[in-house]
Amino acid sequence: MQNLITLIGIALFIIAAYSDVKSFRIPNLLVAAVALLAITRLIVVGDPGAAINTVGASVILLAIGFVLFWQGIVGAGDAKLITAAVLLIGYNDLPSFLIFMSICGALLALATFATRKQKPNAKLYIPYGVAIATAGSVTLLFQSPFVTSFIG
Repeated sequence: MQNLITLIGIALFIIAAYSDVKSFRIPNLLVAAVALLAITRLIVVGDPGAAINTVGASVILLAIGFVLFWQGIVGAGDAKLITAAVLLIGYNDLPSFLIFMSICGALLALATFATRKQKPNAKLYIPYGVAIATAGSVTLLFQSPFVTSFIG
């Protein structure tokens, strides 16, 4: 069941990244699907302590994301996708997820700056959902029993 959840999660992340690149939007239905998959995973794992910690971490990131959105730093879809992604990956891998997401985001920003075709003073939009989706997918892969047994 865990492998199926991993594959579905990665597929949802790929769709989110594509949507963000194509339209700078991450549909609410897609974020809801990631969150529903996350809740399913929490139930399958069956660890109430881990579930409480994971939900707590997600709520904290939702609050931070809301403040960043309110300040115009991130998009609403990005804030919601980070929250759903943390629900899916769990609190144990939150630090590595955030570090990898930050690295991917920095590389994405550099690539966007390098290929920018806008006027110098125009606002630059970065599809940060790509960084969130990449970090989420990689984190899920490293949690996968198949990958863990292969590299461990």
